[in-house]
Amino acid sequence: MSDENGTPDTSAGSQGTPTTENPSGDSAGGPRSEPLRFFGTTWVNHDDGYTARRIAVPVGALAATTASCLVLRFAYEGLAIADLGGFVSVLVVAMFAICSALAFRTTWDGFGKRPDPDRQASLRGLLAIGFVGSLVAYFFRSLTEAPGEKLHREEYEAARTRHEHRNSRRTGNPARKKRRR
Repeated sequence: MSDENGTPDTSAGSQGTPTTENPSGDSAGGPRSEPLRFFGTTWVNHDDGYTARRIAVPVGALAATTASCLVLRFAYEGLAIADLGGFVSVLVVAMFAICSALAFRTTWDGFGKRPDPDRQASLRGLLAIGFVGSLVAYFFRSLTEAPGEKLHREEYEAARTRHEHRNSRRTGNPARKKRRR
């Protein structure tokens, strides 16, 4: 993950769940939110340019999708100029269509639940070929929310609830507790 400035986040919470440590190291402050790509932690309170980012991200995703489709069209025209035959052209189009569909589905599912790292590693090449599908999924999801916001909000709220529950039980001085004999 990277924060809103593009620098990598190396905190313990970048592995999938919010941490209960503050940057100072104490646990009294509660859980921290995990930054989202392009949004940082602005998704928590919808502040610091969140609205502008919500507008810019779908526009950028659509522009990247359009540019990618133009590049693929030039590649297809290159194959046509090379006159490799109809079978190769159909094979290339089918490959990009199938890989894009699988990449769309994998990316879309990743917004709702944490993806399995082993499965992601095995699909890395396929997802790279179907990058247009991933861009389209990012575009459509960014029309309704910051991509991944719902998942991160659920995890963040659960971590806050656990933190409040842990801290609410700690009342009184345990040293002064009467012992039963």
